[in-house]
Amino acid sequence: MSVPLRAVQLNEANAFLKKYPEVLYVDLLIADMNGVVRGKRIERTSLHKVYEKGINLPASLFALDINGSTVESTGLGLDIGDSDRICYPIPDTLCIEPWQKRPTAQLLMTMHELEGEPFFADPREVLRQVVSKFDAMGLTICAAFELEFYLIDQDNVNGRPQSPRSPVSGKRPMSTQVYLIDDLDEYVDCLQDILEGAKEQGIPADAIVKESAPAQFEVNLHHVSDPIKACDYAVLLKRLVKNIAYDHEMDTTFMAKPYPGQAGNGLHVHISILDKEGNNIFASEDPEQNAALRHAIGGVLETLPAQMAFLCPNVNSYRRFGAQFYVPNSPSWGIDNRTVAVRVPTGSADAVRIEHRVAGADANPYLLMASVLAGIHHGLTNEIEPGPPVEGNSYEQNEQSLPNNLRDALRELDDSEVMARYIDPLYIDVFVACKESELAEFENSISDLEYNWYLHTV
Repeated sequence: MSVPLRAVQLNEANAFLKKYPEVLYVDLLIADMNGVVRGKRIERTSLHKVYEKGINLPASLFALDINGSTVESTGLGLDIGDSDRICYPIPDTLCIEPWQKRPTAQLLMTMHELEGEPFFADPREVLRQVVSKFDAMGLTICAAFELEFYLIDQDNVNGRPQSPRSPVSGKRPMSTQVYLIDDLDEYVDCLQDILEGAKEQGIPADAIVKESAPAQFEVNLHHVSDPIKACDYAVLLKRLVKNIAYDHEMDTTFMAKPYPGQAGNGLHVHISILDKEGNNIFASEDPEQNAALRHAIGGVLETLPAQMAFLCPNVNSYRRFGAQFYVPNSPSWGIDNRTVAVRVPTGSADAVRIEHRVAGADANPYLLMASVLAGIHHGLTNEIEPGPPVEGNSYEQNEQSLPNNLRDALRELDDSEVMARYIDPLYIDVFVACKESELAEFENSISDLEYNWYLHTV
């Protein structure tokens, strides 16, 4: 970190502490491979030291499974003595945590080698390397996420979630009621606090809509001209939603498929690209005639099978797929068509963009973004044609062809020469090792259904 940048960041810290003299603590946050936020809590008097010298955290933070245990086959644990790396603040992420009873702030961090180079296994660095390929072309990426989640009761039933009682009617929602305004009113205090908390934290959340299942909602983030910052916002929004819900005596889940027979939670991303003059290279009155848009889509579709492990990184992720839930299961595209993997929304010509609709809300936003951008860059530089757009119901026209389980998805990623040109093969090895470890543990478990079916019948 250069001296001028450090001086600017120290000014940021000074201004913040002056503005919020009541702040007692600062949470130092870093998102792991699963997008789970980890870190340290410090007293306000230590904040300047963090900006000046950073903080030490073990490299194994990026070799943790979903339970927070180090996966030793990654080589980032005991093999290197569980050694530390150094984490530095990310500019413009210091903000208040509005849910805390004791005034507390938060600050996003990113990991570096002790010599100062970015640490290869930080998902933020994985994304930065892909973005740098667009920088070299003089292109700027604009991006925004749509994040779905369920409000759930703090009390489960035999380990299974249930919808929370409405603070207004006292009833549990039972029906789909997509876009129903009355359902927003049932949980208005919580949902409004989410939007107000986002505003207080500088997160550009501009709308909440009722989604396709009981107590399921979606928060829309406004586009920003920095894809890494867009991912920062998505990570912080998840944390905000969880903690605001706790304040309202509810819980939340971003699990891809928490309820059988109900819609899963998705994480859609919208992407447009600006040239050196600030013009959207996808802009067109007729999107089919825009070569840059077609080539970008072509690259995304060609690489989609190899990206699935990043888009759908958990065993549960693949339960989300199904035609009735608008989750695409084949590499397909269309104009204003929600049955395809890549949708081109209609609207003004200068607002033409790609909407990628495959990933679940359980995906790490940085790895999702890195995957999609890798596909776009691959398509632009190789002028890959996507074929004609799908009109009508894609599920009736295209057979399921994307990996439909984690094991196959990991094999596709591990074997992909194209993805290895964009994502450091060392990182792919770490990711695959972690997910194979989780998969092995899952496959060694015995489900309740197996006992019900087989214990007394075979």
